[in-house]
Amino acid sequence: MRFHIMTLFPEIFNSYFGESIMKRAIEKGIIEVFVYNIRDFSANKHKKVDDYPFGGGAGMLMTPQPIYDTYKHIVDTHNIENPRVIYLTPKGKTLKQGIVKGFSKEEDIILLCGHYEGIDQRIIDLIVTDEISIGDYVLTGGELPALILVDAIARLIPGVLNQNESFEDESFENDLLEYPHYTRPREFMGLNVPDVLLSGNHQKIEAWRKEQAIEITKKRRKDLYKKYCKK
Repeated sequence: MRFHIMTLFPEIFNSYFGESIMKRAIEKGIIEVFVYNIRDFSANKHKKVDDYPFGGGAGMLMTPQPIYDTYKHIVDTHNIENPRVIYLTPKGKTLKQGIVKGFSKEEDIILLCGHYEGIDQRIIDLIVTDEISIGDYVLTGGELPALILVDAIARLIPGVLNQNESFEDESFENDLLEYPHYTRPREFMGLNVPDVLLSGNHQKIEAWRKEQAIEITKKRRKDLYKKYCKK
């Protein structure tokens, strides 16, 4: 799978993709990550990428030309037809695990990181297929949401997680939050690992984990619990 990230701040992505699971996935060739500096595609002699909004208002908007030319470079260079272009914005659909699963089936995904007060609406009309929000709050740019989205998608691609890093029992699978985890030592500051986890009885362990997942979901996410009960 190939991720193409359009941003004004490409350096933000270097350290993240050079570490841990993402680094291993890239080295194995399971995923590819291309980061494009929108400013490089500006036709302005000063490489300007923003301007004042028509009609007045606070802040600046990213202008359409550099973004569109970055997009054209991506699709032409990599021969991408009908690309999935995701704009990270508070106005978008809230990211859920089901949406992530859908994205994970794509061969190429283009992510557009906005900045300032946002981007010219004509770019959204022309190239954006999905507007995605990571929550009901506002950040200074789309770079952090883009990293979150790439991470969430990539870990669902076969081979990215090794055999000890399965996502099948994680939160939001089957509409349940994840059960508690314990490791050594058996006792820490007066708190003990539940006996069932030390029993060696895998059937009882699985039953305990499911019970815990149900109880945690019921207490913390009633919306998910209701969906689980309807199954």
